[in-house]
Amino acid sequence: MSRQRRRRWLLTVLTGAVVVTGGIFAGWHYMQPKLVTYTAENGTEMKFKTDGDRFMEYGPDGTWREMFVKGVNLGATSPGHYPGEFPLTKEDYLRWFQQIEDLGANVIRVYTVHEPIFYSALVEYNRGREQPLYFIQGIWSPEEELIEKQDAYAAHIEQTFKQEIEKAVSAVYGDANIPAKQGESSGKYKTNAGKYLMAWHVGTEWDPAMVDNTNAKHADVPQYKGVHFSASPEASPFENWLAELLDHTAVLEKKYGWEHPMTFTNWVTTDVLDHPGEPLYEEDLVSVDARHIQPEAWQGGYFAAYHVYPYYPDLFHIDQTLQTIKDENGEYNTYKSYLRKLKAEFSDMPVMITEYGVPSSLGISHLGMGGRNQGGHNEVEQGDIDASLTQDIYDEGYSGAIVFMWQDEWFKKTWNTMPLEIPADRRAYWLNVLTNEKMFGLLAMDPGKQEQLTIDGSLDDWDDLKDEEVKTWQGQVDGIQEMKMTHDEAYLYIGLTLDQPFDPEKTVLRIGTDTLAGGSLPDKLLPGRTLSDGLETVITLGQDEESQVEIAKDYDFNQRLYGKEGYDMLPDQQSDSADPFHPWNLAVSLRMTPPDTRSAQPFMNEKVGTLKRGTTAPGQPDTDSLTAWQYNGNQVEMRIPWMLLGFGDPSSLQAIDYGPLKNGREFSTVAVEGVALIPWLTDRATKNVSWPGGEQTTLDLKTLPVYSWQPWEQVQYSERLKLSYEKMKKSYEKIPSFKIE
Repeated sequence: MSRQRRRRWLLTVLTGAVVVTGGIFAGWHYMQPKLVTYTAENGTEMKFKTDGDRFMEYGPDGTWREMFVKGVNLGATSPGHYPGEFPLTKEDYLRWFQQIEDLGANVIRVYTVHEPIFYSALVEYNRGREQPLYFIQGIWSPEEELIEKQDAYAAHIEQTFKQEIEKAVSAVYGDANIPAKQGESSGKYKTNAGKYLMAWHVGTEWDPAMVDNTNAKHADVPQYKGVHFSASPEASPFENWLAELLDHTAVLEKKYGWEHPMTFTNWVTTDVLDHPGEPLYEEDLVSVDARHIQPEAWQGGYFAAYHVYPYYPDLFHIDQTLQTIKDENGEYNTYKSYLRKLKAEFSDMPVMITEYGVPSSLGISHLGMGGRNQGGHNEVEQGDIDASLTQDIYDEGYSGAIVFMWQDEWFKKTWNTMPLEIPADRRAYWLNVLTNEKMFGLLAMDPGKQEQLTIDGSLDDWDDLKDEEVKTWQGQVDGIQEMKMTHDEAYLYIGLTLDQPFDPEKTVLRIGTDTLAGGSLPDKLLPGRTLSDGLETVITLGQDEESQVEIAKDYDFNQRLYGKEGYDMLPDQQSDSADPFHPWNLAVSLRMTPPDTRSAQPFMNEKVGTLKRGTTAPGQPDTDSLTAWQYNGNQVEMRIPWMLLGFGDPSSLQAIDYGPLKNGREFSTVAVEGVALIPWLTDRATKNVSWPGGEQTTLDLKTLPVYSWQPWEQVQYSERLKLSYEKMKKSYEKIPSFKIE
């Protein structure tokens, strides 16, 4: 064959291969499921709309069907980061999308514009899927400025809000190039994710004082009449302001040829109901009414969205007008009663609960009826409560339930631990399990050692840690062979090997901790012995009901903040207690007295220093995510949360000091070397004590080693689907996504 013929032959073969490959690809592409959308007469594309009080999806068969939205709220951060840093990767999103779909959710709600990778990853994930995973795009309001100026019409606020709306719409449709700016998402948005958008969710929870002041200050504002959304004659000035923002969103989206349902964020504090039993005026001060805004020539429709939790405001466990429905245990289900009353106000409009849930945290900050508290739940309890709330929402005729939230968020704060997390700008660098807001997720963001150390009473897994990560206590205590210590972002871990098998019926194990000069002497707990200085806390391990961390009287944060030297809310007998160590308590409700409040309510606190015995090993009968300790033969293992030991920030070795509170309200911290541990055993029958002082009756704490560690700026963490994930999966599987006529 000549060279020319050979060249022609190769060209023919290559051309044929390209044609065949292209045909195969075209055939594969043709066979892929296509998203079926509705095209209106004017050419507008639609996938979702509202119809009366129903939320509708255009189905694959070319008909509209009523939908129940089941979703999760998704944050934009990971441990060690704050909002505005956007550390998530494409791999993070793709992994989470699959887990969220496996959960049975059909939508993800995001609060603000994410980085471009979110939208491109979602489009990539949905490619070829018959039932895509949709998203609701939230648009963040200038919340801090609204609260600061107490006026929605103040200069630059509306302009800033509209710029954020423009950013969101252009980002969703892949038509934005946003320059980098500190604390905000940016980049080239080239991927059009509009076909996977379910709805727009405008704004954040509204400060009631700001709304009330806006209404009073701008009483003469004209009725807003827009292109696609207008205010009704009954609309307040603030509602007119909202109508304009919704209209601005719709006008911008229409340019891309789409219409999606619209809503704005609302919550119980600014709902449309009267709450005569709510003690705080500001929690029932003003309403923001979705019915006072009307769509105009907007086929995508409009719905109301509320954040509703079963414990906030206090009306959920105080207001007797909500105590009308009982659950199977005979407890009043005030959550269900509230949902019923709220839904009755919106007979011609869909309503979704776009935030609800409880956290799986040791800490607790609000009480709810039937144990539906804000915190104090293990993961199983979290899942059971979240599932029951979901069922209540569905049963009461709502159009959707979007649980809060997908992943744990270490940067979050809660009112009753905020005064103790110092410096405040380091919250994201450690996991304070007493701060319930950090642990709402169905996806755990576990601290660094959780994958390596199982709390089960056996120290075998400690052998797998690096030598430099474990320190062995060098002191001597009769009955204790060895004590090991390690730590991570959430806990101080202690493992002891005893001479004899541990029997809490016969022996009590205690460990005192010393971080600062001062403290209390454990006279009753360590009779006949004297320490050179006081202790900040004492860890007691024995029978289940007595196992706890107690805090020195003069160090007691709860007493110092809410006692006579602080807010003066604690009962006198608690403030005047002669006991050198107190239970570790957190406030859950402040004292309320007229005329500042509608009704009087006492100060309330909850004990959070209890150390639960069990295991963190999966699949065991006593598996419990709140497990603090366990024993197995002659070994005892525990993990103690940093804050229970007095640390305001373990990542920089900052302990809360003994100094007087600034302005009677603010704690301070001091850098410490670490923490000294003083273990002792007490025989219940003989009262004999084995301690580091041996036969001596005094012990100089300065002779004991201090467990110390290097400050950290980078965190180690691992992801894990919580047991609550499985509970919610069953709940979402039980509830149909579409109503069959």
